[in-house]
Amino acid sequence: MKILITGASSGLGEELARQYATKDNELILLARRDEKLFKLRSELFNDVKSIEIIVSDVTDFDDLQAKMQKVENLDMIILNAGISVGHSNQFTPLKEFIKLYDVNLFSNHAILEVLLPKFVAQKSGKIVFISSLASVISMPSSKAYSSSKRALNAYAESIRYGYKKDGIDVITILPGFIKSEITDKNSFMMPFLLSTKDGVKRIKKAIDKNKRFYAFPLRFYLILKLLNLFPQFLRDIIVNSFIK
Repeated sequence: MKILITGASSGLGEELARQYATKDNELILLARRDEKLFKLRSELFNDVKSIEIIVSDVTDFDDLQAKMQKVENLDMIILNAGISVGHSNQFTPLKEFIKLYDVNLFSNHAILEVLLPKFVAQKSGKIVFISSLASVISMPSSKAYSSSKRALNAYAESIRYGYKKDGIDVITILPGFIKSEITDKNSFMMPFLLSTKDGVKRIKKAIDKNKRFYAFPLRFYLILKLLNLFPQFLRDIIVNSFIK
């Protein structure tokens, strides 16, 4: 299987590369930090059928799309690249807000504008969107991140409906807290925090089983879904009780 993984230089993307590094797989690893990518390639080189790296900042859409034009015969795209501006009740500056959306949402569209027609032509392909449980309910301290991931869920859903007829499977993954560069910024208690390896094991298992939607840990997801079922006034009271 030939797999493209974005955001592959650290965190979930790096661990996904490690867990998909088998002699049956060809990996294409994309990120902006070339030193980390070269190091990862050298570590995995003997474990995979082939491994290629693409150094690109996903917010440089022209460069990103030019490099995607050269990618052929893919079986799966794992759209993992993502950033956070951290948790703060302060109003997020516009430039930071735009950059976050460029990475978390618009870069995915830039990639798929090039690669989706190739999937359609070959009548097969799998697209995996790495979203977040933060998309289920938006806290005021994560307005940019939560809203970008909720928008990503809607985008993924539309792609799934629109391209099912073309033999393309779409999977949306909503992880809770998993140790990564993003969660390392958090100074608050993170319920049900998983190690990077364990979290990615769950993600890979869901992908391998071709689950269209997978949110975990289940207890955390059900708590958030239950909160969303409460009347708005009661939800406001609960959420506001967490605001300092």
